[in-house]
Amino acid sequence: MNHKLVLRGDRPLKGKITAQGAKNAALPVMASALLMKNGTLDLSRVPDLHDIQTMSDLLRNLGADVRFAEGKMSIATPEELDWATPPALVRKMRASSLVLGPLLARCHRAVLPLPGGCAIGSRPIDLHLKGLTKMGAEIRLEHGSVHAEANRLKGTRIYLDFPSVGATENLLMAAVLAEGETVIENAAREPEISNLADTLIRMGGQIEGDGTGTIRVKGVEELHGTEIRIIPDRIEASTYILAGVITGGDVTVNGMEPEHLEALLAKLEEAGIRLSIKDDSVRTLPGGTLSAVSLKTLPYPGFPTDLQPQIMAALCLARGTSVIQERVFESRFLHVSELKRMGCQIELQGDTAIITGVEHLTGAEVRATDLRAGAALVLAGLAANGYTCIYQMGHIQRGYENMVEKLKCLGGDAEIVACDENEGPKF
Repeated sequence: MNHKLVLRGDRPLKGKITAQGAKNAALPVMASALLMKNGTLDLSRVPDLHDIQTMSDLLRNLGADVRFAEGKMSIATPEELDWATPPALVRKMRASSLVLGPLLARCHRAVLPLPGGCAIGSRPIDLHLKGLTKMGAEIRLEHGSVHAEANRLKGTRIYLDFPSVGATENLLMAAVLAEGETVIENAAREPEISNLADTLIRMGGQIEGDGTGTIRVKGVEELHGTEIRIIPDRIEASTYILAGVITGGDVTVNGMEPEHLEALLAKLEEAGIRLSIKDDSVRTLPGGTLSAVSLKTLPYPGFPTDLQPQIMAALCLARGTSVIQERVFESRFLHVSELKRMGCQIELQGDTAIITGVEHLTGAEVRATDLRAGAALVLAGLAANGYTCIYQMGHIQRGYENMVEKLKCLGGDAEIVACDENEGPKF
């Protein structure tokens, strides 16, 4: 049985919620457990999401003992691991590729079917493979799978053509057990990478420069178990801040790190939104008038591509005409046709969306084409007149823990309803 999310909108949200742990930080930290022999990695503030369960199942299939309850996870790895990953699990989630580096470093070989994930454009793992090849791995593609082998990876200088988060994480994990020093240049600078680096350092790794464009790693012989806390999810927190903005409400998100959201907060202030920013919380204050802004998505610390659909939904109700350039993923406009069903005025010109603000939105039947597109439709539904039904809820549940409960806590009218697999908007 499938499910749909039913929202009754046109009411200001008001209240306080706490940000969840970051999915995009937890997944690579979980994968890093594969680097240990007979060790245990204890994680706290782990969100209970479909992607987390998929990674847990993947690690179990490789031989790890994974236990997870109430935000706490324990991953114990044995002396010997399996190095061939199961296709059915890998194809569920793009982040499955994060086990490639650890398996190659620890087991000296790996087989990884090309991963799946959201349909938001080309996200090849070429940069991962190029970097591992420079470290001495022999890699070939056979029948849709990556086959990689290396006696022991060797430290080298790697320049990434693009500051890919996944490639930076994979190469960072591989380099920790490599022979000699590895220098990763044009590395991604996201906070999630610093969370991973902190984990590896606590496990005995030697890393400098995380959070900058150049990361230096001196390989060690082995790693040991440790404890780590997952950082707050900046994308989830930002989505609820935008929920306060789009409904003209008074929403406080606690337990977060505002410095990770500087690009969004600066744009909201430019757009005329009143905010109260403290050390670990952000509050949207009612009374401001949302005005049009222009922005382009860029790697961190630029405006996140993972927030582009959500801020677009909010700007559909802004005064004036906004312009958004998508510079990271070429197909991240799949939500536009769904937003237009609700009355949004959006024109696409290549990698640019031109949004003309309207007075109000109207509820409609729409479908979530990917995780962040689904979040954008939730925001639009919260502001729209009448009822909005969002189909393909599974996408949203990959990244947002207890979304319905949090919306209800803020005074939203939201409910998940079972539906027939053939039910949904007709195209």
